[in-house]
Amino acid sequence: MNDLTGKTVIITGGARGLGAEAARLAVAAGGNVVITDVLEDDGKATAAELGERARFVRHDVTSEEDWQRVVDFAVAEFGAVHGLVNNAGISTGTPLVEESVEHFRRVLDVNLTGVFIGIKTVVPALRAAGGGSIVNISSAAGLMGLALTAGYGASKWGVRGLSKIGAVELGTERIRVNSVHPGMTYTPMTASVGIRRGEGNYPNTPMGRVGEAPEIATAVVFLLSDDASYVTGAELAVDGGWTTGPTVKYVMGQ
Repeated sequence: MNDLTGKTVIITGGARGLGAEAARLAVAAGGNVVITDVLEDDGKATAAELGERARFVRHDVTSEEDWQRVVDFAVAEFGAVHGLVNNAGISTGTPLVEESVEHFRRVLDVNLTGVFIGIKTVVPALRAAGGGSIVNISSAAGLMGLALTAGYGASKWGVRGLSKIGAVELGTERIRVNSVHPGMTYTPMTASVGIRRGEGNYPNTPMGRVGEAPEIATAVVFLLSDDASYVTGAELAVDGGWTTGPTVKYVMGQ
């Protein structure tokens, strides 16, 4: 299951957190990974930890030149590109009316335009490989209106829509495009703002807890693999049921 043997995947924002976990699971599934990020020290350390089937490239996802360099590097190192995980992103945490126009534009440039450039740049390599899989990391904020996420939420709704456009345009070329929508997830970054793992620490979800990075990454690797060969244009919520509806306490017999 989820076999990536012989496949090469580019993973943006792969230095730490969800991106690093996706890289770990991709290597464990037999794949080669090219990790990209602006965090050079963390990215190099992650690639070194994963061994000979992992590489790191410093990468600004808003740069067309950087994107082409990454794709060319992946082909030169491993012979082909079979998958892309658009994971790099930045977030917001202020009310809509207080978010600056400059920051709003910056968030959309990284989170949405960066995904667009990535898809556009990698498609020729996927065509050359006979097809492939693109997994775009959106968010629960791309499935509902979530307060304090003006730029972030707008960008993640955009990623969701762009994924569907890619799916319908590229499907006959055996290139699948899907979006993954994580809910609140425990990572070193979210831990620094007080997010805690374990049951009962996130009552807003039916499951009553935040997610763990491997739970999100497993869904990503599934979509990259041939086990998802008939899955395209899907939006996979990995959020403990958060976007399904409000939590209701139910007692049997009442």
